[in-house]
Amino acid sequence: MSDMPIGVMFALLGLLVVLSGFFSSSETALMTLNRYRLKHLAKAGHRSARLAARLLERPDRLIGVILLGNNFVNILAASLATLIALRLYGEGAIGAASLLLTLVILIFAEVAPKTMAALHPERLAFPFSWPLAVLLRVFYPVVYVTNGIANSLLKLFRVSPDDANDSSLSREELRTVVNEAGAMIPRRHQRMLINILDLEKATVEDIMVPRNEIVGVDLDDDWDDIVNQLSKSQHTRLPVYRGSIDEVQGLLHLRSIVSSLVRGDLDRERLLAATRETYFIPEGTPLQTQLLNFQRKQHRIGMVVDEYGDILGLVTLEDILEEIVGEFTSDPAAGSRHLRPQEDGSFLAQGSISVRELNRLLDWNLPTDGPKTLNGLIMEHLQSIPEPGISLIIHGFPVTIVQTRGNKVRTAQIQIRKKGGLNWSMQHHSI
Repeated sequence: MSDMPIGVMFALLGLLVVLSGFFSSSETALMTLNRYRLKHLAKAGHRSARLAARLLERPDRLIGVILLGNNFVNILAASLATLIALRLYGEGAIGAASLLLTLVILIFAEVAPKTMAALHPERLAFPFSWPLAVLLRVFYPVVYVTNGIANSLLKLFRVSPDDANDSSLSREELRTVVNEAGAMIPRRHQRMLINILDLEKATVEDIMVPRNEIVGVDLDDDWDDIVNQLSKSQHTRLPVYRGSIDEVQGLLHLRSIVSSLVRGDLDRERLLAATRETYFIPEGTPLQTQLLNFQRKQHRIGMVVDEYGDILGLVTLEDILEEIVGEFTSDPAAGSRHLRPQEDGSFLAQGSISVRELNRLLDWNLPTDGPKTLNGLIMEHLQSIPEPGISLIIHGFPVTIVQTRGNKVRTAQIQIRKKGGLNWSMQHHSI
């Protein structure tokens, strides 16, 4: 090599620096690839993505061949730089040549290529996968031996290369992925996906219609009242009971008795015969589980019961779906059936509105591990039955009691105005 022209030596040194940059950037690019996008592209038939995915199945071998090549070209470049320094300036220039080569490799073979690879991993990883696959085949015996020794050392620390395939996302990680999707997923779709992930955090008690608000058919009522109720019902499915909801006889679908109702030959016996067996749901059932139960058992409505068999409330399939997609309404501007926007910017809320629905509609973060409704929150804070016109603050939000009925809050007004975090003006109301 001492007889090699100096120009050829400089050209060879430049080539080695380029090869060093290739190995450095390929390592960063392949290791920073989005594994889930890579799987998607591989399944879609992208040849380079398939090859990159195969290489990443055993990252120990991939890193082995990259480091083998990188160290080889760096050592060869250092040796060549030493020869050039000796040829041109003698032994005194060896230190300066080493320093200069270190700066060149650091800038042109490490920092710049790795930064490019980190910013655009797919642009470099996919084309670089092909030469790396060839090098892995050529130098496989050397890579196999070095990896065998390295993996034996790692096993002392209970680390196995097979752990690389364990890349499943947890629920919280998936939530972060959805939130960080940005414009790739519309905001409404992001909320729906997050709501699906949150189903396991809520139970049927969080969304059920409480027993005192269940609308049903009491067989002990006057028959004319029952017929009038069926004719004007806003619900297509109704529980049928005798005297008390605890004595439920079944669930009635109005479609099954509409013809008899029109003909005028409907009676109590036919009404009772048209009911389906009552479907009971244990309290504490997660919404995700209940959604699957509705699908498997082909029910759309069920009665929530406690450990003693007493009925606590009613849950429908639509209630669970609303937890995912939001309120069903023909007029989106009208808001929820439990929460109505007012002209002054406030909201008129029913006391029976659930805390989860308030959080969803107003983008609040009220705790859901305590009272399940707005009425429950107010009672918890006041420790008494409030009178209309009383104002209070619930977790930083101003609420004014508008109307009460018996021992519960029927409606309340929520003021929302901004001043820093939340600016509001308290207004007292009386009926």
